[in-house]
Amino acid sequence: MSTAPRLLSTWFDGQSPRAQVCELCIEGNELVLTLVSGERRYPVRQVRWAERRSHGQRQTELPDGSLIQHADAGAWDAWRQASGPREAAVVGWMQSWRATLVAMGASVVFLGAAWVWGVPWLSRALAQQVPHSLEARLGEQGMQQLDRLFLQPSMLPAQQQQALRERFASAVQRAHPQGDAPVWQLSFHQSKALGANAFALPGGYIVITDDLVKLLADQPDAIVGVLAHELGHVHHRHGLDLMVRASLISALVGVVLGDASGFLATVPATLATQAYSRDAERLADAFAAQLLDRSGVSPSVMVAFFERIRQQEQADQDDDGDDSDDSAALPIAISSHPDHDERIRFFREWKTEPARP
Repeated sequence: MSTAPRLLSTWFDGQSPRAQVCELCIEGNELVLTLVSGERRYPVRQVRWAERRSHGQRQTELPDGSLIQHADAGAWDAWRQASGPREAAVVGWMQSWRATLVAMGASVVFLGAAWVWGVPWLSRALAQQVPHSLEARLGEQGMQQLDRLFLQPSMLPAQQQQALRERFASAVQRAHPQGDAPVWQLSFHQSKALGANAFALPGGYIVITDDLVKLLADQPDAIVGVLAHELGHVHHRHGLDLMVRASLISALVGVVLGDASGFLATVPATLATQAYSRDAERLADAFAAQLLDRSGVSPSVMVAFFERIRQQEQADQDDDGDDSDDSAALPIAISSHPDHDERIRFFREWKTEPARP
């Protein structure tokens, strides 16, 4: 008949700092602790066993609040192994450098996949579920922060602003006679930081800068096309997608770095400068072309916009004498998106849609 392995250790009753010598063994499903004063038994499942580590003493908490401390970690581990109960697999993995490397590699792969595929997919799905009332509040807060950071009141004559606003409203009405167009609110601003620019925020807030209006002063239909492009972002909720994506990324950053508060604070401001994906830009371009076509304006008017943007970029590079990417101030035409030639070809070759019933 085999005898259960025994181990001499020290026991603390949890009430006084005085250690008592004890003998330990495991009989069946019970830990038996033998003291000078008598014997104590504890269900093995209720004992909080010390996990095996490379260094340090072992400390095990018992159900009645007392505990066992054992200075010789090797002797304790050998007794535990000989006593029968198996430690959790994760403990063995933690002691293996190979398993640690595998776990680190798996974590990197998971985080990379989440960054590249998971976050974009989840942000698009969540953006479509956000109530329009909440989207409007987010857009309003974004506008307030942008007003503080980048935007100043427009210097364009009020009559010119109103004429452009009415021209765009008329085009939207003609393209959507049933009133199914996205809700929008257009405002004009000047901004040294953003230059010739236009962007849309969640909730239908559309901003166009004085510099962009001046760039296309003789091409009012092209301005309508630019605004229609931004309305396309509103329609597809791309701005909200960016905001949700930034929040998801901040959560991912928080998991890795432990603090994402600084990242979250920059979310509204990034909406004015963050580039949309190529697919998002193409969707907004298609929306703009459809709106122009349905309102009786040839989408080819947008060619003038992209040609002037390209000329301005070239002039800026020539003035600077380097290859700096000045298109960063023009998210609508940023180089990481479909390039100018592709977009010019798209609008120039647009074919009129069949008449809707």
